[in-house]
Amino acid sequence: MSDRAPAPATGAPSRTAVVIPAAGRGVRLGPGAPKALRALSGTPMLVHAVRAMAASRAVSLVVVVAPPDGAAEVRTLLDEHPLADLDVTRTDVVVVPGGATRQESVRLGLAALPDDVTAVLVHDAARPLVPVDTVDAVAAAVRDGAPAVVPALPLADTVKQVEPRTGEPEPVVATPERSLLRAVQTPQGFDRRTLVEAHEKVAVEGEGATDDAGLVERLGVQVVVVPGHEEAFKVTRPLDLVLAEAVLARRRANDGF
Repeated sequence: MSDRAPAPATGAPSRTAVVIPAAGRGVRLGPGAPKALRALSGTPMLVHAVRAMAASRAVSLVVVVAPPDGAAEVRTLLDEHPLADLDVTRTDVVVVPGGATRQESVRLGLAALPDDVTAVLVHDAARPLVPVDTVDAVAAAVRDGAPAVVPALPLADTVKQVEPRTGEPEPVVATPERSLLRAVQTPQGFDRRTLVEAHEKVAVEGEGATDDAGLVERLGVQVVVVPGHEEAFKVTRPLDLVLAEAVLARRRANDGF
């Protein structure tokens, strides 16, 4: 395991890389280790996420952006769960320290990419179970010329727009047309130059951007949607862990996962 991306070979074709920001604490899952390092069926969620990305033949490099003071710990963790165990040796995995916000961490991950990477997928470590078909679909759409691609699902619930209030009922101000809405997942895919430009030019106050496609939209660049998958849900709350364990149990029973 290295902390430096391999240099491109002369004349080598362009490559697709994945940046996984994993520097967050995950406070909604309660006290303890950062969310990305929480165990899922005995294996840290981050390891599941890296394996999900490496399973795609389109991906040749995964850059994990660790907590600023935890890069060595994350590197050791990944070394303890090598991709070779899954017969996946075509994908390099490197670890770099992250920043104070997700946006800063993604920017640092982008800076670690070698020059021959032209397409970038950004994936949440908290979405450990995304199927390889979804990863492939995003990568293919970027390869076919889309500057920004997100996987998404239609909404099952009606959505209300409200006037936010604390400690009292919130007035409804609008009911968006549900058929026009999508719940966005990751990995999100981008032409590298487009995503780098978005991170350089779009400033977001506070905790920074939590959606890279939203940064690209602010440049006036069109973002397109490909079908997502119900198993690409985000593990944020304790109940999500229960669901994730159930998905893994079903995969083991059905597919020998």
